[in-house]
Amino acid sequence: MVKVWWWRRCFPFAFILTAFIGGAYGGNVTYDGRSLIIDGEHRILFSGSIHYPRSTPQMWPNLIAKAKEGGLDVIQTYVFWNLHEPQQGQYNFRGRRNIVRFIKEIQAQGLYVTLRIGPYIESECTYGGLPIWLHDIPGIVFRSDNEQFKFHMQRFATKIVNVMKSANLYVSQGGPIILSQIENEYGNVEGAFHEKGLSYIRWAAQMAVGLQTGVPWVMCKQDNAPDPVINTCNGMQCGTTFKGPNSPNKPSLWTENWTSFYQVFGGVPYIRSAEDIAYNVALFIAKRGSYVNYYMYHGGTNFDRIASAFVTTSYYDEAPLDEYGLVRQPKWGHLKELHAAIKSCSKSLLYGTQTSFSLGSRQNAYVFKSNSTECAAFLENNEDRTVTVQLQNISYQLPPKSISILPDCKNVAFNTAKVRTQNDRSMKSYLRFNSAEKWKVYKEAIPSFDDTSLRANTLLDQISTAKDTSDYMWYTFRFNDNSPNAQSILSAYSQGHVLHTFINGNLVGSAHGSHRNASFVMENKLNLIKGMNNISFLSATVGLPNSGAYLEHKVAGLSRVKVQGQDITNQAWGYQVGLLGEKLQIYTASGSSKVQWERFQSSTKPLTWYKTTFDAPEGNDPIVLNLESMGKGYTWINGQGIGRYWVSFQTPRGTPSQKWYHIPRSLLKSTGNLLVLLEEETGNPLEITLDTVYITSQ
Repeated sequence: MVKVWWWRRCFPFAFILTAFIGGAYGGNVTYDGRSLIIDGEHRILFSGSIHYPRSTPQMWPNLIAKAKEGGLDVIQTYVFWNLHEPQQGQYNFRGRRNIVRFIKEIQAQGLYVTLRIGPYIESECTYGGLPIWLHDIPGIVFRSDNEQFKFHMQRFATKIVNVMKSANLYVSQGGPIILSQIENEYGNVEGAFHEKGLSYIRWAAQMAVGLQTGVPWVMCKQDNAPDPVINTCNGMQCGTTFKGPNSPNKPSLWTENWTSFYQVFGGVPYIRSAEDIAYNVALFIAKRGSYVNYYMYHGGTNFDRIASAFVTTSYYDEAPLDEYGLVRQPKWGHLKELHAAIKSCSKSLLYGTQTSFSLGSRQNAYVFKSNSTECAAFLENNEDRTVTVQLQNISYQLPPKSISILPDCKNVAFNTAKVRTQNDRSMKSYLRFNSAEKWKVYKEAIPSFDDTSLRANTLLDQISTAKDTSDYMWYTFRFNDNSPNAQSILSAYSQGHVLHTFINGNLVGSAHGSHRNASFVMENKLNLIKGMNNISFLSATVGLPNSGAYLEHKVAGLSRVKVQGQDITNQAWGYQVGLLGEKLQIYTASGSSKVQWERFQSSTKPLTWYKTTFDAPEGNDPIVLNLESMGKGYTWINGQGIGRYWVSFQTPRGTPSQKWYHIPRSLLKSTGNLLVLLEEETGNPLEITLDTVYITSQ
């Protein structure tokens, strides 16, 4: 077992684990080469990622209860720096950001917590979870041995640890937090920073341990994690790909077992089977793994504008608990059975001696014996055909690509390929918004150069200029054309993500990039009027980039413009950040009165705001908006952003990446709910429906 004196000897900061008398969690957490040790007891732990900002506080109790019922011991969450400190020095821990309330709810239900402070988290969160104001710190280099970044990283990490300590949330204080994480998958970028990468990771470990949380720290995908920090695995096959702990004194932990994969606009969902997840978990445990976290166990919703570039509003809907918190079978039930089977032989697994041997060309046995009577076995078939193997003179039939678990080395309690549970999810239409009289519209103004106050004789980077206050930024200029009979060619080079071109107030073209390649070139043949023409580009980001080295250097928006081959990049440009409707907050009840809304007409135009009201459905079934008839835009309910939609960017199969958008019931009143949509392109709001979601068993 790793003891406090060993940590002190290996590290300049004392890693103090204090005892707490009383309460459900009082005690300490240590580790050795086999597992985490909680209150002196070795533990095999199953964990699930649930991110508090991706659901509502009203949803948290039910999500945690279903996770516990599914056999989980731990809830794992990131800490979202950009949400907690949106402006430097101004903190927000209210509503969906109330992390203390979230952790206390976990504690109330008897589960532990792994707190991934980061504070860089990636997590398909805009800017990797870093607040945009970091971008403007002079001389800063993100995630490097850079004094400016380290100062702010340490300041925020200290803030979060102190918030946790003040609420007595570490297990040494009687709380549920048993594990913390610093940094996130830094091994992916460390090489780009050369010697400053290694020195930074050493500093990060030293800084974290120095915060004296009383619990161990981990670094995921960081093979060289400095002692006493534990290096952990992320991926889908950590039983095969993980090189293992970098010290014999550290346990084998799996911090991200991807239950599916995040989805992007224009992409098809990645479906990972329950059988494949179970197989790889069983293999990891068979190879002496002791902690498995499902990323995600509940993905939830990317509310507001928190999704990173091109990521859909729905997040990990294929997880064991879907976007709305409903049980998704067979994953939830199959994994529950897996957890029960493994826990039934945990004593043999943790204290027994492991032997492994071949049962065939691609068949293996992993046997754990703790004494003459305690025995557990995992029988693996890594072939795509059914095989029969023998263990202790007993024959066992193993389905293709499966592992059988024998808690007593005799009887099969579980096989990873044998699924017993199924269900189906359906949507039922509750309300059709098909009455034109109930819709009102407001047409967003198209600014010209003369309407702008921000000017520059070059093209400005959208990220640096807009500072993530809006997805939108206008680039405007004037062009004097003396040859009206000839068509002009306008070439616009964008570094992401979407571009709409307006000539004298009229839309003449649109284009966009993709998750794989955000940059693109848009060319239009233009019929200009004789004399002065106003050309306005509306550039839109769909979330900010969230990964890679030197994130602070990433850019978006226009980078070059040509008219008839003439480069006009370095001429006078006028800029407007955001839309007028955003500035006036016309998506709120109070802001809505600041503009003149008009009656709905049969024809729709780009950049149009729509509003209507509706009553909430009775009951408790989740509620969604079906926006299949719309194009691209954003939706608010009672002034709360429920995320971006982009139905027109279809998959290669010709279907939307996402057409249902979650409305948490806690955002609704019984009557008179305000629905506002900003439609960038064109769409038909008369075909929008309000649906309820329900599960049918099979």
